[in-house]
Amino acid sequence: MIETNLAILLLVGIFISIATSYVGSFMVLKRMSLVGDALSHVALPGIAIALMLHLSPMIGAFVALIIAVIGVWYFEKTSTVYPEALVGIFFTTALAIGILITPEPDIFEALFGSIEKISILEGLVAVFLSLIIIYITYYVSKKLLLGTISVGLAKSVNISTHKINFIYLIMVGAIVSLGVRFVGTLLMGALVIIPAASAKNISRNIQEYYLWSILFGVISSVVGILISARIDLPTGPIVVLTSIAIFIFTYLIKNTCCKERSSRGCNS
Repeated sequence: MIETNLAILLLVGIFISIATSYVGSFMVLKRMSLVGDALSHVALPGIAIALMLHLSPMIGAFVALIIAVIGVWYFEKTSTVYPEALVGIFFTTALAIGILITPEPDIFEALFGSIEKISILEGLVAVFLSLIIIYITYYVSKKLLLGTISVGLAKSVNISTHKINFIYLIMVGAIVSLGVRFVGTLLMGALVIIPAASAKNISRNIQEYYLWSILFGVISSVVGILISARIDLPTGPIVVLTSIAIFIFTYLIKNTCCKERSSRGCNS
């Protein structure tokens, strides 16, 4: 991997990880971690169709995810079926169809990512879309957080929680469609959730939580890309393993702090 390509990969990885971690931080707060993982699998049939049509996998993933997001949002409003069950239905159906129609030579890349093959144009589009996702998520963040704390309180100040949740789910679908090229459909859920979960272990307030989530996401991506370039292994799994290592480290810090407080007679 030449230095120019490595620089492009790092740039794309940083911007995708910032957007992914920021969007994922709300997913952890809303207790929707499994939704992020399931949605990443919904991208598989879209990727397969895009490959057969000789289009960018990100386009196929985006279309499939937006359809799934709209479907989940609509049935959540109109159906008596639990949202988790709806997500499970989308997940199993999409995964089965995706595995059946994905060309065998491309199945590994679809499942585990292939950021090494990303073109300059795809990289620039990914950076641009990441910035848009960050901006829109920030724009609705206060309303989204208020709705997470109390739906009744949000409605009392004329916040349409259904509308805000729909916008947020679109952002989740958009960032997952970018990230599947980075770490693949099987691992994208981890990239959305783990940095935020790591941040939750050591954050003392909501601003720290956002910042730590983003920082851990960036560290995971940069370190993962550099290690994979050094030892010539797939980038996606290395990025996720790096993120898991950070989570374990922050978990140990949290336990150590809890034990110290307990020994001092402080239960908080």
